[in-house]
Amino acid sequence: MIRDAMINTANGMISASSSSANAQSPGLKTYFKTPEGRYKLQYEKTHPSGLLHYAHGKTVTQVTLALLKDKPAPSTPTASSSSFSASSGVRSAAARWLGAGNGSRAIGFAGGNGGGKSVSSTSRIGSLGASSSSNSMTNTNFDGKGTYLIFNVGDAIFISDLNSQDKDPIKSIHFSSSNPVCHAFDQDAKDGHDLLIGLNSGDVYSVSLRQQLQDVGKKLVGAQHYNKDGSVNNSRCTSIAWVPGGDGAFVVAHADGNMYVYEKSNPIARWHICQGSINNIAFSFDGVYLATVGRDGYLRVFDYSKEHLVCGGKSYYGALLCCAWSMDGKYILTGGEDDLVQVWSMEDRKVVAWGEGPNSWVSGVAFDSYWSSPNSDGTGETVMYRFGSVGQDTQLLLWDLEMDEIVVPLRRPPGGSPTYSTGSQSSHWDNVCPLGTLQPAPSIRDVPKISPVVAHRVHTEPLSSLIFTQESVLTVCREGHIKIWMRPGVAESQSSNSETVLSTSSKDKPLLSSKIGSSSYKQ
Repeated sequence: MIRDAMINTANGMISASSSSANAQSPGLKTYFKTPEGRYKLQYEKTHPSGLLHYAHGKTVTQVTLALLKDKPAPSTPTASSSSFSASSGVRSAAARWLGAGNGSRAIGFAGGNGGGKSVSSTSRIGSLGASSSSNSMTNTNFDGKGTYLIFNVGDAIFISDLNSQDKDPIKSIHFSSSNPVCHAFDQDAKDGHDLLIGLNSGDVYSVSLRQQLQDVGKKLVGAQHYNKDGSVNNSRCTSIAWVPGGDGAFVVAHADGNMYVYEKSNPIARWHICQGSINNIAFSFDGVYLATVGRDGYLRVFDYSKEHLVCGGKSYYGALLCCAWSMDGKYILTGGEDDLVQVWSMEDRKVVAWGEGPNSWVSGVAFDSYWSSPNSDGTGETVMYRFGSVGQDTQLLLWDLEMDEIVVPLRRPPGGSPTYSTGSQSSHWDNVCPLGTLQPAPSIRDVPKISPVVAHRVHTEPLSSLIFTQESVLTVCREGHIKIWMRPGVAESQSSNSETVLSTSSKDKPLLSSKIGSSSYKQ
């Protein structure tokens, strides 16, 4: 049971108008207004100033929020791959082909007989290598818990303490052969390995975040290495995610349209999702469904355990770059190259609203599950949703979605009045879309459009992602700069009750980014 930690400083509230914060953001306001009040720029995080600028453009910065709980009983994390016996070997991976290349057919297994033949040779699949530094130096001052930001820039992973006002990271991990591009954290990991890192080369590492923070070096320690030298897939990792409640299972998406499932350190299955890159994957919070978006412009939603397609459809134009679930699993957000945010309904299995406002590609979307609707009915049922997006136009946009108040466009008869006073509902709304089918993009006039309640330029560089926490909104630019915007009322109350709030943590909502995969895409 966890919470996102308040900003804990000895001097109380941090000034949002620090010279270092404003120096790299000329002309940008340090606040933005919403119907519920003013969000204030509290402070920023970034990479060390000595990082060479040319290294930035090689990868897009993504951020993972990680909460380390109290330190467990003393034990040494071990790499399980070094202990499995040769007799058990690696489980033969079923090559599960999901969907056709053009996205128009329902799910079928390779071979057409539904049998899903096993791969005959396992010599390449499961080429795992575990490495652990036995002579690494330990930081004895590390207390073993806290809330951290993990972000990639160039050939390095940086770790910052969210509870500290220090701008620079407290830890850097460098990769000599390839750049890290995606990562994911599992706060409930049982074997100590809670952090996944995917590289541009296709290699994947799992490590203990606590162990990395305790070590004073700049290399991974105690890491388990998957897909070494492209033994499973030699294309770029694009997105990675832990399976919620999966007991250490995780999935890795690649630029060639394949996704691999790993269980107990072994790759056990390959899912062919689409032609071209898979740009982002995200599990629903209960782990039942898996959403993917790709270069072909399709959202696909799978029943993960049953391994079949539930629904999906195409963007209005171009690739889809990002996706996110609502906490209750009823809606999915997608964003991409059509400069729109799509709202998908799992009940209706189709797009039910379009968010207008972005002026360029949408690179990050998220629901704000910590936001409370002002007209909540008191039953615990969500009647209004707040969600946000960031993109290439450097703007943060926030929308309020209330399905009961959405005006459904009407179908106008030929030659009829161009008003909404006559006609029937658009055919897009006539029926729930059939199970297991991918829908074409609906007509732009057939889907209700909602306008943002906030459109604020937050960075000078194109944005890559955003994260909502209980106290703040985090915006991230692709160059590796992170801004923390405190919610209305939070900054004012911090100086008086930060210690109290930290010790009596809120326990009603999970850490949003703990189970969601991050993504990387080339633009």
